[in-house]
Amino acid sequence: MSITDNILWFNTEFHQKIEIAIKNTPFTLDMLAAIAYQETGYIWGNLRKKGLSTKEILELCVGDTIDEPNRSAFPKNKSELLKATKGDAMFAIARQGLEDMAEKTGIKAYRDVVKNHPEKFCHGFGIFQYDLQFFKNTPDYFLNKDYANFDKCLEKCLEELTRGLKKVGLQNKTKLTDLEIASIAIAYNTGGYKPAKGLKQGYFDGKNYYGELFFDYLRLAHTVATPSASPLLPPASAGSAVIAAPTPITAQGTLFEVDVQMSPLMLRSEPKIDANNKNVKARLPDGHIVQAVTNQDVNGFLEVETNLLGAHFHGYVAKQYLKPATGVTNVPFISPAPTPPTSGIVAVYIPRKEGTVTKRTETANAHSLNEQGQPQRKGNTPEELRSELATIIDWLAVENPAHLRYQPRNGSTFCNIYAHDYCYLAGVYLPRVWWSQTALIDLAQGKEVQPLYGKTIDELRANDLFRWLRDFGLNFGWRQTGTLTKLQTEVNQGALGIIVARRVLEGKSGHIVAVVPETNAQTAKRNSAGEVISPLQSQAGSTNFRYGTKQDWWKGSQFAESAFWLHT
Repeated sequence: MSITDNILWFNTEFHQKIEIAIKNTPFTLDMLAAIAYQETGYIWGNLRKKGLSTKEILELCVGDTIDEPNRSAFPKNKSELLKATKGDAMFAIARQGLEDMAEKTGIKAYRDVVKNHPEKFCHGFGIFQYDLQFFKNTPDYFLNKDYANFDKCLEKCLEELTRGLKKVGLQNKTKLTDLEIASIAIAYNTGGYKPAKGLKQGYFDGKNYYGELFFDYLRLAHTVATPSASPLLPPASAGSAVIAAPTPITAQGTLFEVDVQMSPLMLRSEPKIDANNKNVKARLPDGHIVQAVTNQDVNGFLEVETNLLGAHFHGYVAKQYLKPATGVTNVPFISPAPTPPTSGIVAVYIPRKEGTVTKRTETANAHSLNEQGQPQRKGNTPEELRSELATIIDWLAVENPAHLRYQPRNGSTFCNIYAHDYCYLAGVYLPRVWWSQTALIDLAQGKEVQPLYGKTIDELRANDLFRWLRDFGLNFGWRQTGTLTKLQTEVNQGALGIIVARRVLEGKSGHIVAVVPETNAQTAKRNSAGEVISPLQSQAGSTNFRYGTKQDWWKGSQFAESAFWLHT
């Protein structure tokens, strides 16, 4: 059974009780489902396949046999438990629970523990895994097997989540983002949370951290419909990721229209002009709609929110370049097309002669790769998608001098080709060639156009890709995102991300990089608040690297503008 199948079972069985219990809290059903799956899904997912009743499953949701030296909390071992009041009775329950769970699930690791370690016992009890460290304060919960009662188990879980909510300083929030929910889950697991470490916190199973797995399950839980509601997000097809919807606009102020002529209006992070435009967050075109947050003028600037090509932005714009909007009741919300167009202006590739192969070891040309056995992205879970993207990166091996396709030569670099290849292998269209202006007119009129190099199609450089994404990206599933944190978060779910910058001088090359999933060895840079300040990147250019974190390169004075883009 898939993860989503198991989450659906959990929601169907328990959603009514959970929804009553979490009323007037910022916690959600999806959050509780993700915690339950993270803690004991491997147990109840297994037992469901064997046809056990819900009552039997709940009683067998025990686990965690780790003791000293890897455990410091009470009880570190059998001897310490036996010294506690009624410790012998507790050991008997904890040991029997381990033996019963191992037998019923057939999980080899637990069966081996039972067979070879008579001193071992369970430390976690219930579908949400309330830890035995609380035995001294609440002995009856364990001795009476209250953990097998979902209501009492849920009560303990919510107590710990409320404690975690306060621990991370979110006790005054009525609604939480996914990353905030994950921070509470990490505190639930570890007792604390360090923002600068992101999701790489909590128990490490040798491959993934608790925070990473929890976030995966939370995102998948968003795609599960329950008997009482529709799913928060649509499920993804194989080979694509589930990504969050753009942040909604919450501003309630006046709607304005951007009123400029010769240049875009700068949206800034603060109500002042920076001489080097370092505080520019976005460039808003003439006629763009924004909504005021407070309607209060601050140094000639107005605080606003808006949606630009699918991305939520919040910042300050010069009030003199705004005029009251007419004929609109809200900021237009633009979503990317769910599937690429099949008629009209469609994707195009340069035709190749039958039997020819385009290889990494050949110098760059306008063809896409078609080597035998080249990797693809086909997975159904975030972990599978991340692994497949890592395989693509390693297969492309952009820094390998034998891969002439990406090596700079004669003053030319090939960031555009590497970005195309990465996206192409991942099943996402980022053009290597595109239609000419005349061809676009004919296609828009429904005429048939043959792709002919130099006549109806031309190669695209990074500057051209910047404009293509702006003009056609939404039609092919791309959308902008407003922050590096959002960009890296979605990429870590197996999505595709790119940063592209257009040069001031058109004759000079722009630049485009892939933003790629973090690994245990390679991570993005975060500040003390947990915000990504430099995502994990992969690029060809003057320097080629599989993984790197070159910071703020897109803000260089040589670039006229830049943008962050996402694709499922």
